[in-house]
Amino acid sequence: MSNLPVTTRPNDLRSRMQGRMPAGAARIEKAQNPRHALLRLLPYLRPYRGALLGVLALVLTYTLLGLVAPYLLGVAIDRFISQRDAAGLARTALTMLGVYAAANLSQAAANWVMANLSQRALQGLRRELFAHLQSLSLRFFDTHPAGELMSRLTNDIEAVNQAISQNVTALLASVLSLVGILAAMFILNPWLALATLIIVPLTYWFTEFVARYTRKGFRDLQQHLGGLNGVMEEAISGQKVVKAFRRNDSVLEAFRQQNQAVYQAGVYANSYALLLMPLTSVLGNFFVIVLAGLGGWLALLGLASVGTIATFIQYGQNFTQPIRQLANMYNAIQAALAGAERVFQVMDVRAEVEDAPEAQPLRAAQGHVRFEHVRFGYHSDHPVLHDFSLEVPAGQTIALVGPTGAGKTTIINLLTRFYDIQSGQISVDGVDIRQIRKADLRRQLGLVLQDTFLFADTVMENIRYGRLEASDEEVMRAARLADADHFIRQLPQGYETRLSERANNLSQGQRQLLAIARAILADPAILILDEATSSVDTRTELRIQKSLLRLMEGRTSFVIAHRLSTIRDADRVVVINDGQIVEQGSHPQLLAARGFYHHLYLSQFKGQTI
Repeated sequence: MSNLPVTTRPNDLRSRMQGRMPAGAARIEKAQNPRHALLRLLPYLRPYRGALLGVLALVLTYTLLGLVAPYLLGVAIDRFISQRDAAGLARTALTMLGVYAAANLSQAAANWVMANLSQRALQGLRRELFAHLQSLSLRFFDTHPAGELMSRLTNDIEAVNQAISQNVTALLASVLSLVGILAAMFILNPWLALATLIIVPLTYWFTEFVARYTRKGFRDLQQHLGGLNGVMEEAISGQKVVKAFRRNDSVLEAFRQQNQAVYQAGVYANSYALLLMPLTSVLGNFFVIVLAGLGGWLALLGLASVGTIATFIQYGQNFTQPIRQLANMYNAIQAALAGAERVFQVMDVRAEVEDAPEAQPLRAAQGHVRFEHVRFGYHSDHPVLHDFSLEVPAGQTIALVGPTGAGKTTIINLLTRFYDIQSGQISVDGVDIRQIRKADLRRQLGLVLQDTFLFADTVMENIRYGRLEASDEEVMRAARLADADHFIRQLPQGYETRLSERANNLSQGQRQLLAIARAILADPAILILDEATSSVDTRTELRIQKSLLRLMEGRTSFVIAHRLSTIRDADRVVVINDGQIVEQGSHPQLLAARGFYHHLYLSQFKGQTI
């Protein structure tokens, strides 16, 4: 089960619409070890060890060149300026120019290589995260908003990208600069070098103090950004409901509260992060003052030259610069570690519906389906199906009838292995579906749901989604069987018409016809129609009824029906109430029994003309 914060629960929606609670703020997840998150990021860089070694070489090059330039300044003062040697001064100046140019070129090359390999590494991380999301069960997506998951795929990985592509080389250069400058200082003058060490413990203490708060701040900031994405995603995708129930003000209030939470978390995190820059600047100025004072005193005693003091001051300024860079990098580094924690939280969620190690392929199913003593509940303490048993011979059409909440759709969810049962067995052709590879099982299932989902692609490709290798002619034939060809050809570009997001440029009935065509193209052994014609008017249903009957011919079909015509054509009507079969038989038999189905017929189906 997921250890992520569950941000959408039934009781939360009411509070959110009333503006009392922002989405995504129901729980604050506990911090994970930042060091652990860093160690988990390293394997994504491991394939690029050669390029990283090249980056390290370039960083070493421009760091060493940065140490040479101040030394040349001291040489110029002691040897050439004091001796009024213009030619020697000119040679030294040209040498310094070349050193600085080479250092800048090396730094630019290191940054380019690092940016390139970081994008490759994060491409792999993004691909792995998205692939892992595809392996998770519907139970996970039922309890985690799309906006929150989108935030982890975009905002959190982008935070990691910023840290790796822009700060790794700077981090290496800063550390190497600190070590190199200290070594050069001790070589030139140990007394002045000892004076520089005063700043190190002070800087470390300030940095550690501030980092403790910035880490928490950036973790909370990423959490609230995910919640803000959730509010925006729900508001945009649910605009019809928002407008129909006049909840614009409530949505704005929910957004305002979540936006305020992001603002407060951002102010908290950045305020502490930005403290480091002025603190290190103060310490750097103090450092230069100490060097100038002590260096001047040593010069008066004849223990140091003016050039040495100038070199030390230059080194001193260069010494505080990497400390400032390290301090400034805490912003990006802490945001990256917080983002990495959130990414790995998703990747640590185990797929609840997995193939068994000994799972078998299912080449060509006959369609004999059996439910044996199945018990299942979306929550383990609230079962939906109680000791449910049903046998469906191959080629038979079963109409599942019952009141809302009886468990009809749950039967379909279990047959498709969107969820796994808690006890009992479901078998296809005598094989437990848990022993069949999921991909093979679902290849034998054709599914048309009440809530049709179409992609932002052409009509042709949306139908072809049922069988990707199908030819254009096969796609058009499936559309004709579904009675969709006529309206498709009237679209601006016919089959090449590109649908908008969620296919909002089609009517609900047209979307349903495309879904039926997609199922026809898949040519499954077992067909599942979950109220497939509920959004189609009776006149349109009459036109496609024959096509559906041809589609179901020779196939095992499960039909959740709200139309009397489907029930009459079924081989058997299975009446379900409270997760159990209460009656089954043909439509006339069940009416004659004057039991539960008879009462359901009188309240729901009587008066239908088809």
